[in-house]
Amino acid sequence: MTARILPVIMAGGKGTRLWPLSRATAAKQFLKVVGEETLFQDTLKRVSDASLYEAPLVVTNEEFRFLVAEQAREIGADLSGIVLEPMARNTAAAVAVAARVAADRFGEDMLILLLPSDHAITVDEAYQTAIANAAIAARTGKLVTFGITPSEPATGYGYIELGDDLGHGANAVSRFVEKPDAEKAKALLAAGNYYWNSGMFLFAAGKIIAELERHAPDVMAAATAAVKKSTRDIDFIRLDADAFATAPSISVDYAVMEKTNIAAIVPAPIQWSDLGSWDAVWKIGAADQQGNVVSGNATVHDTKNSLVMSRHSHLAVQGLDGVAVIASEDAVFVGRLDNAQAVGALVKQLAADKKTANLTETHPTSLRPWGGYTSILNGDRFQVKRLFVHSGKKLSLQKHFHRSEHWICVKGTAEVTIDDKVTILHENQSIYIPQGAVHRLGNPGKILLEMIEIQTGSYLGEDDIVRLVDEFGRA
Repeated sequence: MTARILPVIMAGGKGTRLWPLSRATAAKQFLKVVGEETLFQDTLKRVSDASLYEAPLVVTNEEFRFLVAEQAREIGADLSGIVLEPMARNTAAAVAVAARVAADRFGEDMLILLLPSDHAITVDEAYQTAIANAAIAARTGKLVTFGITPSEPATGYGYIELGDDLGHGANAVSRFVEKPDAEKAKALLAAGNYYWNSGMFLFAAGKIIAELERHAPDVMAAATAAVKKSTRDIDFIRLDADAFATAPSISVDYAVMEKTNIAAIVPAPIQWSDLGSWDAVWKIGAADQQGNVVSGNATVHDTKNSLVMSRHSHLAVQGLDGVAVIASEDAVFVGRLDNAQAVGALVKQLAADKKTANLTETHPTSLRPWGGYTSILNGDRFQVKRLFVHSGKKLSLQKHFHRSEHWICVKGTAEVTIDDKVTILHENQSIYIPQGAVHRLGNPGKILLEMIEIQTGSYLGEDDIVRLVDEFGRA
């Protein structure tokens, strides 16, 4: 039996609770919400001690595959693999797949530490103790969840009632409680033996497989078939879509944890937040003397207990109390922090209107395996973008049927291929790519390449790209 633990990081969610910074294609785990690194990168760093952990296994979706690989590369994190879900099927199917992959590769005794990729956690002695205690319980055959000591009667979390003492800091689970209303949350907090459900788990691969087969056999059968028929693509494990599609879309809590008789909880008095609302972001931020958390281009005056963030335009906030003011490149959200859980309803309203639906789907800055681009200006038959290309990376060799492009080098060195000619551009130099020309942009230098791209033509959609050669397997 191995002494090390396999972290499995769930990174496929497309939440919009931190709108307008998060979108369906710009999930919060890949954003720098707090600090200089993304929440996903912070999660990778939490399990980077090779004496305790195997290289993590990441479960995500097709759309995020290169983002996962690139953000891991940026911080030098090795991965055991990246499993690609062909469609969303909630956490039970993802756990079943991860357990099957782990058991096949490491054996059924391998302990799996299941972690969401979008939580903010302080790694301290309390955290390390909680992991160690959970590992002891898991090695005795328990399915262990981590209970967060509640600090308030929160209605945004599920709760777990503590059961009998199992020793070594673990208890049996008495029951799971769904997200309560305010009055019930106060009663649970007053009772003193309830903990927030963190969504983190630790168990042996063979144990969770056995419990899934017992309580959710259709989930486990679909996952087993999807893994058995999976294919390898570069560093990715592509699950079989037909098999995976047969899995019911249910959570691992509902499928197993609420039904099994071997569930255990490790109460964990750790600094934790699932960052599920702007209120949660404000609570963990570095506040000034007036209780304001200010980030980016912003100025506050006669304002207190507020969260003010801007990634683009300068925000000036005056005379407010207890509000969130969040500005992305193309939208601004203003709302009360004590009603931050209602952002989801607002996003649904935006998504239902054709005029605003795009604001919930795509972000002006789109990340790609080679870097990304930010949409700066859109007009009739033209648009302007800022391209950024990482050192040593290349875009695909491609052509467009409906547009031509002008490229201006702003920073770094660009290698531009147009048909059979290669040109090196330096800062303040430009080049024209005619409609229909086969072309490619690369960064042969050691610093980030930044380009301004001006597109003109009758159609400027991203689907007007014919990829001929692509190092990321997209041709």
